[in-house]
Amino acid sequence: MDARRMSSWARSIRSLLLRAFAITLVVSPGASAAQSSVAVAAAPVEFISVLGNRGLEVMRSAGSFSVRVTYFRQMLRQDFDLPGMCRFVLGRYWRIASHHQRREFRHLFEDNLLRFYGTRLSQYSGEGFLVTGSRPDSAGLVVTSQIVRSQGSPVELDWRLSIRNGFYKVSDVVVDGVSMAVTKRSEFAAIIQRNGGQIEGLLATIR
Repeated sequence: MDARRMSSWARSIRSLLLRAFAITLVVSPGASAAQSSVAVAAAPVEFISVLGNRGLEVMRSAGSFSVRVTYFRQMLRQDFDLPGMCRFVLGRYWRIASHHQRREFRHLFEDNLLRFYGTRLSQYSGEGFLVTGSRPDSAGLVVTSQIVRSQGSPVELDWRLSIRNGFYKVSDVVVDGVSMAVTKRSEFAAIIQRNGGQIEGLLATIR
């Protein structure tokens, strides 16, 4: 790594250590919305530990379905690199999409992720979450974790993080070796190809 890249990386780390990230959520029976606030700095491992444990806590709570959806939608917008994920999963088709199509795709993709993660998290709502380590990645960092089950082997989750505006953001989640971003990219490309290479066909399918 050259001196300029090392300096940029050091500034990013300092920024993260000075500006903590934590999520506070109040969920009570009958509550109509999730109440959350952003505080200052956490290292990547802490970031994922809070994210994973809070997500399972929300799934275990007695809060209404709308409370859970509101929480996870805010989490996606706040903690995930949605712009980068949209570009990746559309691949070469992102370049030919109009501004209107890109904007609509982002909205639809957000809803698609809510269903994708909501379904999987609901399967583990009674379990525990444990961060097991981290390792460097070409785009930033990967934080490794497990959903610990009372019966059976742990579920392995790798969180790929990138740096955006001085903060770590989730750009992919790999569950037991299967990448969500790569899976979605393949799925969406197949739909576009079946519709004559037209992005409008994908939008109509996932609306």
